[in-house]
Amino acid sequence: MTRDAFLARYGGVYEHSPWVAEACWPPPEDLAGAMRAVVDAAPRERKLALIRAHPELASRAKMAEASVKEQAGVGLDQCTPAEFEAFQRLNAAYNARFGFPFIYAVKGATRAEILAAFQARLRNDPETEFETAIAQIHRIAGFRLADLL
Repeated sequence: MTRDAFLARYGGVYEHSPWVAEACWPPPEDLAGAMRAVVDAAPRERKLALIRAHPELASRAKMAEASVKEQAGVGLDQCTPAEFEAFQRLNAAYNARFGFPFIYAVKGATRAEILAAFQARLRNDPETEFETAIAQIHRIAGFRLADLL
């Protein structure tokens, strides 16, 4: 596989952050581990940009195709009016508190589970939530990478 083909295939594993895949060329045997290590070694500001590259849940904003599929896969595109209002209210409260969107690896979850996690994590301190967001991003990337492999 050429570098360009590799980047075309794996550049979107981490949402709008092809720098992660670029740092893994040539690809190692443990691509998932290498990608995780690149993110973990990145400066805080780059990690914050990675977190902020993710869309809000149940949002009508334009998002990466992978995010559209992931959110639709758990029915976030079919929220009741009350659920949609709850997601919007929680998105606003979360962004106001932490300065970045709520990140949750939605695959296999229900809307109720996601809303419960949202409410629980609003009580976290900012550093804990920053680290939790990065951990959730790694989970999302793991799902995406597994789908590609």
